Amino acid sequence: MCPPPSSRGPATPKLPGGEERGPAGVQRFEVSERTHINAPVAYAQVPPVGGNHAPVWQNCGFYDASIANENGVHSLEHGAVWITYRPDLPIEQVDAVRRLTHGQTHVLVSPYPGLPAPVVASAWGRQLRLDSAGDPRLEQFVRAFQLGSPAPERGAPCTGGTGEPM
Repeated sequence: MCPPPSSRGPATPKLPGGEERGPAGVQRFEVSERTHINAPVAYAQVPPVGGNHAPVWQNCGFYDASIANENGVHSLEHGAVWITYRPDLPIEQVDAVRRLTHGQTHVLVSPYPGLPAPVVASAWGRQLRLDSAGDPRLEQFVRAFQLGSPAPERGAPCTGGTGEPM
């Protein structure tokens, strides 16, 4: 596990206007494990919404290549929203998703082969499948779950881990 909140300083507050229920269509999943492990994990959801994960989190930001599930899940534990998109998503939609990372401390975006929908937003124990990056529920999901209370270590860093976002 990561250091307790008292050793990290105060947790970053939830975004103003956050609605923990989130937008229509959000699926909820029970996540009962969150151990740091150094091995691949078989997750029940695609992409994963929590569970055992790598000891190092993925730095938040925009990536144009896939990232390891285990690092992404660690970022979710810290309160990140992980937005994944199909690699063949039209460039204007990829740009729209990329814009969602600007000014956000805990948003992670990456392509994800084999997604069940063109765009999928995930947070710890929560997921929303979308047909388009232009769906207003995507921004609603980010507002509701970035640094949201379902994340076991919300407010922990989303920098200083692994990866170099663009």
